[in-house]
Amino acid sequence: MKSLLLLFLAAILPFKAFGAEVSKISPKEADKLVADGKAVLVDVREPAEWAETGVADKAVLLPKSDFDGAQKLWKDFLAQNGDKEVILYCRSGKRAGVIGATLAAKGIKVANAGGFAEWEAAGLPTRKVDSKKP
Repeated sequence: MKSLLLLFLAAILPFKAFGAEVSKISPKEADKLVADGKAVLVDVREPAEWAETGVADKAVLLPKSDFDGAQKLWKDFLAQNGDKEVILYCRSGKRAGVIGATLAAKGIKVANAGGFAEWEAAGLPTRKVDSKKP
């Protein structure tokens, strides 16, 4: 029993110690903050996903693969938008949560707007994109 408890604690403690809580925000709240100039919306899915489904109309396209790698796109984006809240979304909200926790741990104000389907279900505008360009 003791070893089970230690295993459980080992599994959850790194996540709690790693980063701050990332607040969940509705797509409509996210859209309003972006429209008011207080936040920037970021789609963290990959280019093939963007081409397949489209993206939120106001979204900046920054794939998680770049965040996990050299951050060629992410570094410039964060430098230019350091004063605004960063609102992330992906397909289900999971990747947005992972990136959000990392950004929050660095002191960046961040929120998770969930998945693209939630954006569409809220009736918010979308746009089509070419899979070759972020």
